[in-house]
Amino acid sequence: MTDQSITRFLLSPGTDTDPAETAEWREALSALIASEGPERARFILDQLAAMARAPQVGWSPELVTPYVNTVPVEQQPPFPGDLAIEERLASLMRWNALAMVVRANGAYGELGGHIASYASAADLFEVGFNHFFHARNEQQGGDLVFFQPHSAPGVYARAFLEGRLSEADLAHYRQEITAPQVNARGLSSYPHPWLMPDFWQFPTGSMGIGPISSIYHARFMRYLTHRHLLDCSSRKVWGVFGDGEMDEPESMSALTLASREKLDNLVWVVNCNLQRLDGPVRGNGRIVDELEKLFRGAGWHVIKLLWGSDWDGLFARDLTDALVQVFARTVDGQMQTFAAKDGRFNREHFFNQNEALARLAQGMTDEQIDRLKRGGHDLVKIHAAYHVAAHHHGQPVVILAHTKKGYGMGTAGQGRMTTHSQKKLDEAALLEFRNRFNLPISDEQAKTLAFFKPAEDSAEMRYLHERRAALGGYMPKRETKAPVLPVPPLASYAQFAVQAAGKEMSTTMAFVRLLGNLLKDKDLGPRIVPIVADEARTFGMANLFKQVGIYSSAGQLYDPEDIGSVLSYREALDGQILEEGISEAGAIASWTAAATSYSVHGVPMLPFYIYYSMFGFQRVGDAIWAAADQRARGFLLGATSGRTTLGGEGLQHQDGSSHLVAATIPNCKAYDPAFAGELAVIIDHGMREMLVDQQDWFYYLTLMNENYAQPDLPEGAAHGVVRGGYRFATFGESVPQVTLLGSGAILTEVLKAAQQLAAQGIASEVFSITSWSELARDGLHCEQRALRGEAHTTPWLHEMLAGAKGPIVAATDYVRAVPESIRAFLPAGRRYLTLGTDGFGRSDTRAALRGFFGVDAAHIARAASHLLRG
Repeated sequence: MTDQSITRFLLSPGTDTDPAETAEWREALSALIASEGPERARFILDQLAAMARAPQVGWSPELVTPYVNTVPVEQQPPFPGDLAIEERLASLMRWNALAMVVRANGAYGELGGHIASYASAADLFEVGFNHFFHARNEQQGGDLVFFQPHSAPGVYARAFLEGRLSEADLAHYRQEITAPQVNARGLSSYPHPWLMPDFWQFPTGSMGIGPISSIYHARFMRYLTHRHLLDCSSRKVWGVFGDGEMDEPESMSALTLASREKLDNLVWVVNCNLQRLDGPVRGNGRIVDELEKLFRGAGWHVIKLLWGSDWDGLFARDLTDALVQVFARTVDGQMQTFAAKDGRFNREHFFNQNEALARLAQGMTDEQIDRLKRGGHDLVKIHAAYHVAAHHHGQPVVILAHTKKGYGMGTAGQGRMTTHSQKKLDEAALLEFRNRFNLPISDEQAKTLAFFKPAEDSAEMRYLHERRAALGGYMPKRETKAPVLPVPPLASYAQFAVQAAGKEMSTTMAFVRLLGNLLKDKDLGPRIVPIVADEARTFGMANLFKQVGIYSSAGQLYDPEDIGSVLSYREALDGQILEEGISEAGAIASWTAAATSYSVHGVPMLPFYIYYSMFGFQRVGDAIWAAADQRARGFLLGATSGRTTLGGEGLQHQDGSSHLVAATIPNCKAYDPAFAGELAVIIDHGMREMLVDQQDWFYYLTLMNENYAQPDLPEGAAHGVVRGGYRFATFGESVPQVTLLGSGAILTEVLKAAQQLAAQGIASEVFSITSWSELARDGLHCEQRALRGEAHTTPWLHEMLAGAKGPIVAATDYVRAVPESIRAFLPAGRRYLTLGTDGFGRSDTRAALRGFFGVDAAHIARAASHLLRG
C-alpha cells in the first residue's frame, strides 16, 4: 500500500536536491523551539502553512505523525499507583479469564469464547478501573464505559476478585440455562443487559453499535445538562473498541458529530492489536496511520500510545531517527509476525535491518528484546495517555493503543493468525502462561485451570478495593429503576382523537397533534424527546420548531431564511427536538440514549422517534435489537407506513415488512392502528407501562399519511385495542355469515368490502386488528401454559371472536406472514384466508396499488364470497 504521508515524511536521499539547505531549515526550527518554546514554533508553522496553501504551492500538512508516542516521556505525569501490585492484579485477571474460557470449552466444546482480545486489552482496562472509571453512586453520576465485547471474560474475572461473582459463576460461563440448577449465575457471552440486568449497562456485542452509541450517549448527556434536567458536566464516556471494529460504518458515521458538538466528555480507546478474526486488520498497511488520519480529519484529538517504557532508552539513543524510519516502512502484517516470534527472531529480522538499528540493540539479550512492550501493555504509558485524554478540552479524544493480540499466550496464540479463535491450551502452554506472568499458582493448579483469588487481607485485594472505593464503587453496574413519571389523563391531551366525530385526518397528523399536547404538560412535557432524521416537515411537525425548539449546543448563530414565518426553523441551547439529519443510525442511537436514561442516569425520559417506516427495522434493525437488549423504554413510530399507503415513492420506500420484523423482538410491542382513537389509547397505555409501572417494553406504532374520516372510539373498546383487536361494527340485515379482520389503512378497505357484501345480502362482522403480533403472542402464551399443565387461560383472539360466525378473511398492508401469525390460535373449525402485499412495491395511486396487490375492497369482498361458496 502506498502511503503518501509516510513517503513525504521519509524522503529518500535522492529526492532532496539541496541537503545542505534542508539541514539549515531543520536547524532553524530546532533553534526556534529551543529559544522560544513549542508554542511559538507552532505559531510560525501555522503562518508558513497558510502561505504554503496558496494555489501556486498547493501544499497542506499531513494528518499522520511519526510512529511514536504522542505523550513524550518528559511530559508523562507521575504514576499515582503501586505499579507492582497493579501488574500482579492484571496478571491474575488474565489468568482467571483464560481459565474461565478454557474450562468451559474443555467441558463443552461448543460453547466458544475468546481469550486473545482480553489478553491484549487487559492493561487498558486495568488502568481505567484503577484510576479513571468513576462509578455511579449517591454522590456522583459516574462515567459510562463501553467495554470491548470479546473482552467480557476479563471483566468477569475482575468482578470475581471484587467479590461480585463467585467461582461457581465463573465455572458457568456461557451456561445461562444450566447455571441456576446449581445455584450459580450463568455469565453471558458478551455484555447483555437483558440477561444480566444488574451488571452490564451497554450491549456492545454487535460490532459498530457500541462506538456510535457511545457518541450519542455523550451528546445526550450534554442535552440533559443544557436543558437543566441533570448536570453531567463532570462525567465522561469511555469506549474501549477494537481496531477491526473501526471498519464498521456505524463506528465511523458519527465522528464529525462528536467533534462538531465538541464532546470533550468522550474518550475512545482503540485497541490496535492489528488483527481481526481471520488475519491482519491491514496486512499491507498501518491501521494506526489510517485511523489517525480519519480521526484527525474528523476533528478529534488523537493520542498515539505505541511503545512501552523499555523503548524510551532506545529512542533517546537513536539520534538518526532510525527507529522512526523503520517503523514507517513496517506494515502491520510484518509487525504481527514480530509479535508472534521470540527475541532472537526480532533481533535478526527487525534490529538487523541496518547498522544503526543493530547498534541500538547491542547489549540487549534476546529475552530483553522479547520483553519490549508495546504501549498498550505498559501501565505507566497507558496512565499518561488516559491522563492527557481526561484533561483535554474542546474535542473528543481517541487513544490508539498498540498491543499484541493474545499477549502472553506465547506459541499458543500471541500474534498468530488463529489467535482470535484460540479457546484451548495444552499443559505446556498453560505453564508457559503461568511463568510469563509470574502467577502464584502451582503446576497442578495451572494444569487443572484452577481459579485464583488472593486472601482478602492480602496487599493485592486491599489495593483492589481501595482503588474502586476512591472512584465511587464497583463497575460495570446497572441501575434498574428510576422515579415514577406521572402521565396525564388521556382526555387532557387526546380527546380530539377518541371523539373524532368523523373528522378527516391521517394517523400521522393525529400523532403530531397528540405529541404537541403532551409537550405542554408541566410534568411529562419536559421529559419528552422528539427525534427525527431530517423529516419533521414531511410528517407535519414543523409547528414544534417554535413550540419547543431544536436542540443545538451552539444555540442559533444565524437568522434563518424563514425567520418571519409561523413555522420557522429555530435552534436553541435548551431545544427539545433532536434533529439528527439524514442518519437513521444516528437517530436510533439518539433514541436509545434517551430510552435508557432511566437506567443510565436515573432520569426517566420518553423518546418518540418518528421516521419512514421502511427505514427502521429494515435499515437499523441491529441497533433496535441492541436497544431491546438494553431494556429501552420509548416509542418508535414508523410513519408513511404500508406498502400501498405511500403511493408515489415506490419500491424502497414502501414498507410491507416492518411488523414482521418487529414481532421477532421479545420486548417490542408493535401496533398498526387504523384510527386516531386507537393510536391515542395505545400511546396512553404504553406511557403508563413504561413510566409508571416501569416495565421494560418499547412500542412500535405504524402511522399512515392517508386522510380519511376518523370515527369515535367505540365504548369499551380500549381494552381490546391494547390486547390486539376488538369488534368494530356489524354490516347487513341478516345474521352475520362472514368475519372480516383488517388493520391500519387497509381497515378502511375492509369496511368498504363489508358494505359491498351487505349490498349482496351477505352480513359480516368487522374487527379492527390493532396488533397481529400481540394476538399471536397471547395465543402462544396460553398454549405454553396449557402444555405446562398450568391453569387454563383463553386467548384474547377467542374472546374477541366469540359469537362471530363463518369463515374469516384478514387483510393488511403488509406481507401475508403478518396476519398468518395468528392462524394457529384461531377458534377451531374456522376457515381462514389472508390477503397481503407480498412482493416489491411500485409507484402508482393508492387505488391502483391496492388493486394490484389484491387488498382493496373488491378483492376482500370477492375472497369472502369465495370462502362462503367453498
